[in-house]
Amino acid sequence: GYAPVHFVCFQPLYERLRRMPGVEVWLSGGRQASPDGGAAMTAAQLYRSFDVDRDRVFELDRMRAETFDLTFCAHVSGYFPKDDLERIQLFHGVSFRNMAVRRDVLVYDRLFLVGPYMRRLFTGKELLRDRDPRLVDIGFPKLDRLRDGTLDRAAILRGLGFSGKRPVVLYAPTGQKDNSLEHTGEAVLQRLRRTGRYDILIKLHDHPRDRGTDWAARLAPMLDEHTRLATDFDVVPHLFAADLLITDASSVSNEYALLDRPMVFLDVPQLLAAMDRKGVALDLDTWGRKGGTVARWPDEAVDAVEEGLRNPGRHSDLRQAMARDLFFNPGTATDAALRWVGERLGMSVRA
Repeated sequence: GYAPVHFVCFQPLYERLRRMPGVEVWLSGGRQASPDGGAAMTAAQLYRSFDVDRDRVFELDRMRAETFDLTFCAHVSGYFPKDDLERIQLFHGVSFRNMAVRRDVLVYDRLFLVGPYMRRLFTGKELLRDRDPRLVDIGFPKLDRLRDGTLDRAAILRGLGFSGKRPVVLYAPTGQKDNSLEHTGEAVLQRLRRTGRYDILIKLHDHPRDRGTDWAARLAPMLDEHTRLATDFDVVPHLFAADLLITDASSVSNEYALLDRPMVFLDVPQLLAAMDRKGVALDLDTWGRKGGTVARWPDEAVDAVEEGLRNPGRHSDLRQAMARDLFFNPGTATDAALRWVGERLGMSVRA
């Protein structure tokens, strides 16, 4: 991968594979500095925050000179070794922007599909036929913890410094240009703070497209005992801790649907118009933002938060239907991926 979130998507499978006798797992990735101001990142830097075997982290140049049996990527462009038997795309989310549903992804030998909805997109756009063996129904291992009972909400809240006495509101904007933080998001946060009713957790995108503003520094004056900035790369514990999610066009809204809790979408018409002009598979009709309330202005957003927490069952039927359509094997996607890997390697795997 080129960003830590890409490893977060592979990490559940990594933890299982590295304990399998006879299997060696190596990690690589990083990125060069970009013309728009994006900083370079070595593989060592990419994996620095994770509990991994440092001796098994290859920089890109070395990785590209090696041979492996399987190569996993969670970003579409991919980095590939000198030789491999099979290349697997894991994806790093599914949103109504559907930016991963494009011809570029066909460079992979297998696509670990997140859910039925993604399968329909690939076949409906005539990129692949429904029976194509490249389409593998796996799910999203990153999200297993939302359903498998391993997360402790009270412990997560203590780690964040929240008492649990106030409802927890998570704000997680997308990283695309013209996201809500560049428009109404900051005002929404200020108004929510002024109510004195909520514990607010802000999860910034870890590799935003527009790097002209240091949002962590800009939002720092807001931070206090009831307003925190998430500093790690894994959003899953934050989703689990939140009573309500505020977002815009991020894949976290689909992920949060697995918990069937209220959502508020800050409207981002410029972003959506830009996506439409790019010709991506933007889809607001199937599920889109139907699992929550769309707010155009800060006061509407604050009212929507209050109403969502007062009536959390609103949109519940839609959210449950979304979750069924968006995700294969919720809670057990890692098991499904591990079984597939075992079959490909001719090994017995205990799920």
